Amino acid sequence: MSKTYADARAALDGVLFDGMTIVAGGFGLCGIPENLIAAIRDSGVKDLTVISNNAGVDGFGLGMLLNSRQVKKMISSYVGENKEFERQYLSGELELEFAPQGTLAERIRAGGAGIPGFYTKTGVGTLIAEGKEHKDFGGETYILETGLVADLAIVKAWKADPYGNLVYRKTARNFNPPAATAGKVTVAEVEEIVPAGSLDPDCIHTPGVYVQRLVQGEFEKRIEQRTVRERA
Repeated sequence: MSKTYADARAALDGVLFDGMTIVAGGFGLCGIPENLIAAIRDSGVKDLTVISNNAGVDGFGLGMLLNSRQVKKMISSYVGENKEFERQYLSGELELEFAPQGTLAERIRAGGAGIPGFYTKTGVGTLIAEGKEHKDFGGETYILETGLVADLAIVKAWKADPYGNLVYRKTARNFNPPAATAGKVTVAEVEEIVPAGSLDPDCIHTPGVYVQRLVQGEFEKRIEQRTVRERA
């Protein structure tokens, strides 16, 4: 059965439902699955819990889902760059679960590896630790963090083969590899789908066993903050 779909809307057909949890790869606007995010917006699905380092920028990336009020809760490590994200959180319209960036990455990785929880020193003695189990190891205090598993993972890769093996490009790898493992269904959008056998096995970042659906897309690749010098 082919994993390749004609477009992002088709790739998401039958997997979206109200109240679901979605884990999204990307960091800022780098390596985000922008076509799949737009298709989720257009579907009208609502009351979403979204796991992502941040929420894009105002009006682009995951910011589109905030603007359309389709997100009920964010599990993130960073609110900056998106004024609507900040506004909804501070006004009580949006539930937010903060996680330190490294902890968030490990929670996603743990969920994909079938690890229900792990202990970390990060956050001990802060608001992050409130309500969490504390345990001492070797005279040091740690808190228990839980692994994260989503109903759907959406990721962006550079290349894929028809089997769903993925290669990411440079910093666009970021949260995509762990996110790809942490979804009950994983949909990847890529810049190029190459013939089977074209990818060097040693260069594959995400094995195709984790990927159920593929779509080749066109990408705007916006820059969050573009700062240039004036011409002399």
